[in-house]
Amino acid sequence: MAVSALELRPRNAVALMDAALRLCTRNAGVWALTLPGGAAVVAAMLYLAESVRMGWPLVVPSLLLTLAWFLRGLGQGATCHYVQELLLGNQGEPSAWASLKAALGRMPALFIAVAYLLGLNTLVVMVTGGLGYILLQSHGVGYAAVMQGRGSPLKLYGTCSRLLGPARGTALWVRALMSVQVLAFFNLHIAFNFLLFLGRKLVGVDLTFAERFASLDNGQWLIFLAVTTFALFEPVRAATATLLLVDGRVRQEGLDLLASVQQLPSRDLGRPLPPPGATRGAAMLAVVLGLGLLTAAPAHAQDTEDAKPLAPAEALRRLGEVTEACEASADEDSADLYAPLESLGPAEAVKLDRFVRRVERQAFDEEDCDKARAKLTQGLTTMGATVDAQARADARAAAARAKDILARPEFAEAAPKAEKDAPEPAAPPETPGWWQRFIDWLGEQLKKLFEREPAEPRKETAQPLLSGMNVANVLVVVLVTLTLAVLGVVLLRALNRDKRRADAEGVQVSTVDASTLAGDAHHALSRPPEGWAHLADELAARGAYREAVRSLYLALLSRLHRDGAILYDETLSNWDYLSQFRGRAEWKAPFRELTRRFDFAWYGNLPVGVDGYREFRALTEPLLAAPSRPEVAGA
Repeated sequence: MAVSALELRPRNAVALMDAALRLCTRNAGVWALTLPGGAAVVAAMLYLAESVRMGWPLVVPSLLLTLAWFLRGLGQGATCHYVQELLLGNQGEPSAWASLKAALGRMPALFIAVAYLLGLNTLVVMVTGGLGYILLQSHGVGYAAVMQGRGSPLKLYGTCSRLLGPARGTALWVRALMSVQVLAFFNLHIAFNFLLFLGRKLVGVDLTFAERFASLDNGQWLIFLAVTTFALFEPVRAATATLLLVDGRVRQEGLDLLASVQQLPSRDLGRPLPPPGATRGAAMLAVVLGLGLLTAAPAHAQDTEDAKPLAPAEALRRLGEVTEACEASADEDSADLYAPLESLGPAEAVKLDRFVRRVERQAFDEEDCDKARAKLTQGLTTMGATVDAQARADARAAAARAKDILARPEFAEAAPKAEKDAPEPAAPPETPGWWQRFIDWLGEQLKKLFEREPAEPRKETAQPLLSGMNVANVLVVVLVTLTLAVLGVVLLRALNRDKRRADAEGVQVSTVDASTLAGDAHHALSRPPEGWAHLADELAARGAYREAVRSLYLALLSRLHRDGAILYDETLSNWDYLSQFRGRAEWKAPFRELTRRFDFAWYGNLPVGVDGYREFRALTEPLLAAPSRPEVAGA
């Protein structure tokens, strides 16, 4: 479902959390990118808990948990990139493969961010007893900030605070709302026990062992519930982090300005046109504002990055032109100075290109030949030193390779055969000292102390076919198989799906201008409130009072959405707007009455006459004519 550009406005924590939940429920890409990391963390955590319980070595489980945590960080970065492309659409149609490739391209920075965030959260929890984990909220958008490539990963907290800006308070409340995971924890426990209850009552299978395992006094079950709840909320974390960065950018840069300009009411054909100078000035102002908001970097920067580095021959020719223009002396060792240019490798081509451009700018643009000659001499000397160092490094590398070749077994000299000597007689065993005898005695005593008594042989009894252990094992295998099947289906649907059509369902925040919305007569935002009211008067003049009432009601919805009293969505009903009303208190009663009358007239097919239309118009006029409420400062 395409969302209008009027949605680009500052949001509170509840609205951002609701948007993140709806995005995760309607899009499979976020699940495909976060489920592998979440499943790896769950499996590694259960393996570590089992190793601690059984007393096994903890080296391998700890290593697996560390690798799973880094895989989780990679998935979080890919999901943040996917959600950002889904919302802003900077690089065309979003796809899980493209986001995964982008995360792999920033893998070193993501791994640094994983270690940074883990260390910071551990330190904050240990020092403040968990209170600072809620108060320090900016690093919650760390993976999304790393995927934007702004700032150093070692200064991640400062970068996140700068990107959030005024939205830091919203991030604090979003972190508080994430405590809903506690409810999900208990809901998972209740749901699993309810399934066991149904299996015992309806199927009649003995599930005593499974019910004993799925109890709150079992530590392993608590760990399973905790890590599963954590993994299920991974998409929500990535979505809220990206939405918070978008909200901070909206608050700092005013991205909703262009949307407001494009939603201005269009001129009626009957009204007189403004003078040409005013029209040209307004157009220029809109263009300047649009360029100021949408341009992220100067155009010449991209041209410079896309330009190919200079070849040594081209660089030598252009430097010669600089030398002639500045009338530099040619009787010096100029040939020796220019000689290193032809020996430079591909790795130094970019540096050579920047050096030539800098010298040309000083010589031709700034007309400072003295500075250009000094810069030229210094740069050529530095390049000569670079070429010499590179030659020495190549020589050392060649010598090292030669040593490695000569060290191979086929080039080794055969060692002389040692003559076989007569076997020496074995020396008599020495008598152990008193300390060794004491250690041996102590070991025997400890062995006797801890040695178990031989167990009596148990009589083999016939095992029932449907025992609790067998049923529990079958349930575990079935649950693991279903989990892997669901994971595979989600991955295949997300990674191998075709490109979406323009009208496919999804959440994509884009700038929708008035010409696009004007083609949808059922969309309340396709016209401004004044346009709907004018259309209602025209319909009433033709006697279409029922359609006129509908136009007045759409004008009311458009006005309430612009004031922030409701959030217009075509999937919501009129009474949903009334239940979510956040406008002025004195407007709620007229809005309820107008909604009731509109439902009876439009959906109940009740006839509407001129008197009914006039009453509806009289109730709507105060709400449409009221001045707009000013925005709260800092919102």
